[in-house]
Parts: sequence; C-alpha cells; structure tokens
Amino acid sequence: MAGRNQGCWDRWYQTAQKRLPVLRWLPRYSLQWLQLDIIAGVTVGLTVVPQALAYAEVAGLPLQYGLYSSFMGCFIYCLLGTSKDVTLGPTAIMSLLVSSYAFHDPVYAILLSFLSGCIQLVMGLLHLGFLLDFISYPVIKGFTSAAAVTIGFNQVKALLGLQNIPRQFFLQVYYTFSRIGETRAGDAVLGLICLVVLTGLQQMKNRIPKVYRMERLSVRISQVIVWATATARNALVVLFAGLVAYSFQVTGSQPFTLTGPIPQGLPPFRPPPFSKVTPNETVHFGEMVQVRIGFLFV
Repeated sequence: MAGRNQGCWDRWYQTAQKRLPVLRWLPRYSLQWLQLDIIAGVTVGLTVVPQALAYAEVAGLPLQYGLYSSFMGCFIYCLLGTSKDVTLGPTAIMSLLVSSYAFHDPVYAILLSFLSGCIQLVMGLLHLGFLLDFISYPVIKGFTSAAAVTIGFNQVKALLGLQNIPRQFFLQVYYTFSRIGETRAGDAVLGLICLVVLTGLQQMKNRIPKVYRMERLSVRISQVIVWATATARNALVVLFAGLVAYSFQVTGSQPFTLTGPIPQGLPPFRPPPFSKVTPNETVHFGEMVQVRIGFLFV
C-alpha cells in the first residue's frame, strides 16, 4: 500500500513539475548563482525604468503603464517560465502595435493585453506552435526592419527635445526636419553624451583581454572593475543622467525635458474593461474589437 501511494505521489509530482517549472530548478538552486542574480537584478532593475517609460511613450500611453507592464510578467514567469534568456515585459515592436490599436487610451491597451493572453493560452493548450513554421522569414525581416526604422526615428524628436511632433511616420520625418531649429541644446548634448558613453563601454567590454591567475592582483582587480563597469553600463548611464538632471533641478534651472510626476502605487486589481463609457455613448465589447481584431493575432 505504501509503495502504491509513493507511486501516485511521484506521478503527481512529475505532472506538477511539467506545469510549474519552478519545482524543477528551485530545489537545485545554488547560492553561487545568487551573487550573479543580484548583479543582474540590480542592473536590469535600474535599466528597465527608463526603458519602460520609453516604451510607454512609443505606445502612446501614460508613462505609468510602461512601469506596470515591465515587472508584472516577471512574477508570473518565475513560476511558469522555462527559459532564463527570454525577454519579458514590453518590447519596441509590441509598443508600436499597441499604439496603432489603443488610440492613446489605456482601456483599449488593457483589453488588448487580456485578449492576446487568452489567445496565446489557447494556442499553447492546443499545441499550435507549429503554425509559426509557416511564417515567411522575409516577412519577419521586413516587418522587423520597418519597425526598427519607425521606432528609431521616433526617438529623434525626444533626443532633440522637440515637442508636439505628429506620431505618423512621414509627418514625423517632415516636422522633425522642418523644426530642427527648435532643438533644445541641453537635451541634445545629454543624449549624445549618453550614446557615446554607452557605445564606448560596449566596445571596451568586447576588447577586455583575458586575465590569468598568474597575473598580479592589481591587474585582476582592474579587469574585474572594467568588466563590471562595462556590464552595468546601462544602469550607470541612467544614474549619471538622473543625477545631472537632479542637480539642475535643485539649482532652479532645468535645461532638460523631464518626464514629470508619475502616479504612485499600483492600479486596482480587477477584470479588464469589456466596455467603455464616454460622455456621449457607451462603446460595447464588440465595437471595441471588431475594427482592430487583426492586432490580437499579430
């Protein structure tokens, strides 16, 4: 009887491991990994804040929604995820697609996220991943390249400190060049300095020579300092730029364009909105999705 109960328990535990991958890697977690995880967590945490704000701007949503979406997925993926190298949170292409659907309205963006998750869940349960094999590689490259051009140029106006530039790509190009004389010197200088520093640290990391144990202690310590600085370049640049902006804010003169105050705390946990009430009418669920239903599958 005891052997039968043990066999049932083993089968149940194996099934649970398939559904909750955290049960596979957590018992084997080593304290040696903790140091590296702390370094990675601090670096990513300091980098993800300005990145999330930028993605929210690309999506045309209030900045706090970029912060919400940047960390909520991590808590779920640590339990259900199977890859340590997968990208979590918003991406540039995802933000660009949301901007085409949400109409600068968080209600549409929340509903889009919920319905997209439902579709992915159904596809996962039905093992429909093989459908990706039928997507043409040139189509993926063309879409990615076009999105990269659109998103990259979308940052030029922010780099130059230009305001009230249309979001449509061709109008954005026209008005950016026609109003280039309105460039804010502070934004342009700080942005270019950050780009140069990031590029230089990346190249420095790629050229760090290998240090052997027979080398002097000072050489090995210097190599570790250079490696840590180059690895944490994103976080260091964010801290540097934030301190520079704060120093000008304290003195009362601000040559940079700041994001401004962001609401504190988290939004209330509740089901996604399936309708939208406006002063003139109520937009029902069918009307919210029928025009842009293709974005759910993209």
